[in-house]
Amino acid sequence: MLLLRLLEALGGLGLFVLGMKTMAEGLQRLASGGFRRFLEKLAGNRLSAALTGGCLASFLQSSGAASILIIGFVNAGLLTLYQALGMLLGTALGTVVAVQFIAFKITFLSLPAIFTGVALRFSSKQRRLVFLGDILIGLGLLFLGLEIMEVRFSSLGEHDVLNWLRSSPMDWRLVSLLAGTAITFLVQSGSAAIGIIIALAAARLIGLEQAVAMVLGEMPGTLILAAIGAIGGTLAARRAVILYGIICIASVSAVLVLFPQFLSLVAAVSGVEWPNVAITGGESAKRFPPVLSGAQTARTIANSYTLFSLVIAALFLPFIGFFARSARMILPTADGGADVEPRPRYLDYRIINTPYLALLQAGNELKRMAHVAGSMLSDTVQQFYEFNARRSAIIRQKENVLDVLQKDLSAFLVMLSRQSRNPEITADIPLLLGTVNELEAVGDNCEIILDCLRRKKEGSVFFSETAMEETKSLARQSAYLVNLAVDHLENLEIPGEHDLRVLKKELHATADEMKNLHLSRLSSGSCTVIAGLLYMDIVTAFVKIGDCAYSIMKQEKGVS
Repeated sequence: MLLLRLLEALGGLGLFVLGMKTMAEGLQRLASGGFRRFLEKLAGNRLSAALTGGCLASFLQSSGAASILIIGFVNAGLLTLYQALGMLLGTALGTVVAVQFIAFKITFLSLPAIFTGVALRFSSKQRRLVFLGDILIGLGLLFLGLEIMEVRFSSLGEHDVLNWLRSSPMDWRLVSLLAGTAITFLVQSGSAAIGIIIALAAARLIGLEQAVAMVLGEMPGTLILAAIGAIGGTLAARRAVILYGIICIASVSAVLVLFPQFLSLVAAVSGVEWPNVAITGGESAKRFPPVLSGAQTARTIANSYTLFSLVIAALFLPFIGFFARSARMILPTADGGADVEPRPRYLDYRIINTPYLALLQAGNELKRMAHVAGSMLSDTVQQFYEFNARRSAIIRQKENVLDVLQKDLSAFLVMLSRQSRNPEITADIPLLLGTVNELEAVGDNCEIILDCLRRKKEGSVFFSETAMEETKSLARQSAYLVNLAVDHLENLEIPGEHDLRVLKKELHATADEMKNLHLSRLSSGSCTVIAGLLYMDIVTAFVKIGDCAYSIMKQEKGVS
């Protein structure tokens, strides 16, 4: 029975992660540039970001669920790292309010959300309703997974936690902290965890000092939930979790070191007299102050968490900008190349009335988009030498970045064309829009190649050594043209127009020769039909990538 409950709990964890991914994908598809800008304004500065995170946690009655949604927003490119850190710090403030509504549950919405989402997903003809269905399915699976974990984990640790807590020879403060962390993770709600701790303290099962130490475990417990939500997520989401973890560890460690002083501060804020008992461990750490009633106990524990949350927010909110800027040093990109945060980095609609600056921002974003496309093609070519599932996930993340940047950069350039009366800028914008579309087409064709390689691997389809070498040669030619296009956008020296035409003709000549050789192999029976179809799709995609690169360089020569 114990093993069965553990397996069921792990199944709930699987539903939880699946719901997180489904919701993030639905958000990405549904979110428009207007919604993204609305969210940016809502969490535009550190104070409003913290308040937004607090409202979200208070509404959901769960700092864990709020942190998961925040990580989902980061995965979907709706929040910057700066905004996410502010909102994650604010979830603790929301839990302060949510403690008063411990009995409120949101898991009852999971099955209705799944039903509604499935109905929208499979019966709606409008794309937005289909995407909304994906979001509802993700939310339902997420909260259903939370409910399954809560039920199964609570039955596993119902009795053992307290017994271990009483018998442990370790420092009681650390043991209490770990117990509070475990309770927060198991019940998936910081407010519910604090309610349990209040109930235990009111029943005299644990001492007040012990209860205050357990309350500190809410923050690490929420961190664990956010870390699970970042599994398989974007680099920005993982950075947010790591930075939030650094803040969490530093905060809790500092309070544990200064625990006697923290208890005195809590007593002063709560208006109670803390009894003069030793806090070094043993039986004295489990004594309950007889002078406090149940209501005073609850108020004191709630005040301890409120004080802790306010102090942490006051100390770290002013420095979230520094943390966000340091993220690349703490967790650099996996390949040392393009960052795969699915949102514009340089565009600012506030300077749209200053055309030259706005055009400069668009150029910087275009260069970033080119680097993403170039690194995406490089990763795709590497799949021919060693197919890697993790690299495939990174390629798809970069395709998502290109889609987002195409939409946002095109909207920015169109708005700029309406604002600017400068004929040079007006003439440049159609060429820049063409470059944006060509870069996105590079990503689309990389995705086609990746899909062909996946079908080849899953279907156990084999290419001959000659066919593989031909494909790798064509891939190198296409990648060379794309690298030239990236260098051209960086204003670096590239071959002249005549040489570029020669390179393009060589690419097409290679592709034509490959097709003729392929037809010969089909005629001789040395190549199967399925392998031939995949081979032709790959060749066509690489040729289109080379054509896109040539078109980019040709268009950029006309930009004033």
